[in-house]
Amino acid sequence: MQMNTPPRSTIRLTRRGRVALIATGAVVAGTAVAVPLLSTDRQEEPPKPTTLVIPEGWRASRVYEAVDKALALPDGTTRKALPQAGLKLPNDADGNPEGYLFPATYPLEKATPQSLLTAMVDTADKKFNGAPIAAGAQRNSMNVYQAVTIASLVQAEAATKADMGKVARVIFNRLERGMPLQMDSTINYALNRSTLQTTQADTRIESPYNSYQRMGLPPTPIGNPGDEALRAAISPTPGDWLYFVTVKPGDTRFTASYSEHQANVAEFNRNQQSQKQQSPTAPKTP
Repeated sequence: MQMNTPPRSTIRLTRRGRVALIATGAVVAGTAVAVPLLSTDRQEEPPKPTTLVIPEGWRASRVYEAVDKALALPDGTTRKALPQAGLKLPNDADGNPEGYLFPATYPLEKATPQSLLTAMVDTADKKFNGAPIAAGAQRNSMNVYQAVTIASLVQAEAATKADMGKVARVIFNRLERGMPLQMDSTINYALNRSTLQTTQADTRIESPYNSYQRMGLPPTPIGNPGDEALRAAISPTPGDWLYFVTVKPGDTRFTASYSEHQANVAEFNRNQQSQKQQSPTAPKTP
């Protein structure tokens, strides 16, 4: 979150073997006839994966692509299978499984797109509606879907697991004060990208996910959060922070002061500019 303003190949198992023909040397007029060795270059099929790993924070679109690849299906097959999957999603989701494709390892034996999507959503349902998450959501005056949405923001914004609770607290503090969240991760989601650079033009896009222009939470989660982000969403770290920015790797600064935040953002921008200047330029094509 960089609130600039408050308005802001296959595995190739190659066997290079030489097939030696057992040749009989014949002597013709005192000259040996040599039988040349024939070489073959065989490629074996790569072993098929037996499991599919869904990492924390992946968006639904990326999960669909991973399922297509794991099952060797044409691109777009899994997305098209959604209506037939009969997923048990909350009413708030309106049929969109974003946030409910739980990050875990799933077996691929006899799997189909529908069976994998169902397994992910069923896993999420058990996690989210269990006592800790459901009770934590109620304790913070929100429903489970809202807690999952906050967890997805935390997953996308926090640079480390240690920062997750603080990021969650910033979200709660801003919501309680009627401030827009102003989170770059929501802009990235709207534009289907991932970047640290958000321009003023980006913050003016027309989208329900534009948290610079719209109040409250985005209409859906913006990714599929894991356990740590979920815990942070229901038990945020105590604090009065309203702003944060990762100035450099390992250095995320939280503050309640806008002037301090401006100074931190300025340092972030200087670091970004310095990195650009130090990056080697690509050689020009003649």
